[in-house]
Amino acid sequence: MLMRWCAVPALLVALTGLAQAADCPEVLQGSLPKLRAKESIDLCKQYADKPLVVVNTASFCGFAPQFEGLEALHKRYEGQGLQMLGVPSNDFKQESKDSAETAKVCYANYGVTFAMTEPQKVRGDDATHLFQVLAAQSSAPKWNFYKYVIDRQGKVIANFSSLTKPDDPEFIAAIEKAIASKPLKN
Repeated sequence: MLMRWCAVPALLVALTGLAQAADCPEVLQGSLPKLRAKESIDLCKQYADKPLVVVNTASFCGFAPQFEGLEALHKRYEGQGLQMLGVPSNDFKQESKDSAETAKVCYANYGVTFAMTEPQKVRGDDATHLFQVLAAQSSAPKWNFYKYVIDRQGKVIANFSSLTKPDDPEFIAAIEKAIASKPLKN
């Protein structure tokens, strides 16, 4: 009898977790460790029902100056709900193995204030869940600073190559479309 009473709370906790997962788009299921911090970013709690730009970054890439343009977009649209997530990766052999160096490049050199994670795998079978879903919904990143625009329902509405600068009109139009999108819960 006591065993049954102990099982009920455990079952409720498990069902609550399943309900939360069902409410959360697949792309946002999971968490990633914050860059140079002890805590993690719960993707669903942080980004559900919000327009989101995800960018795989690399400190020593020739496209690293795009951090400035991405930060400008973050500042310009954050009042309208836009979220931005930078995910450093050494998949293209241009990221430091030292996360302190990665943080210096992002925060000190380029003044990034949007969320950044610890370096992650972004391609292939070892890619983090986020990038596996991004690849399934669009395509895997072909190089650093590949940009994904995700609407409030958790769907990739556009992806852009490294060659697309943050001030590109098509990129900005995709961001504005994501901002205008309706959340799942409406």
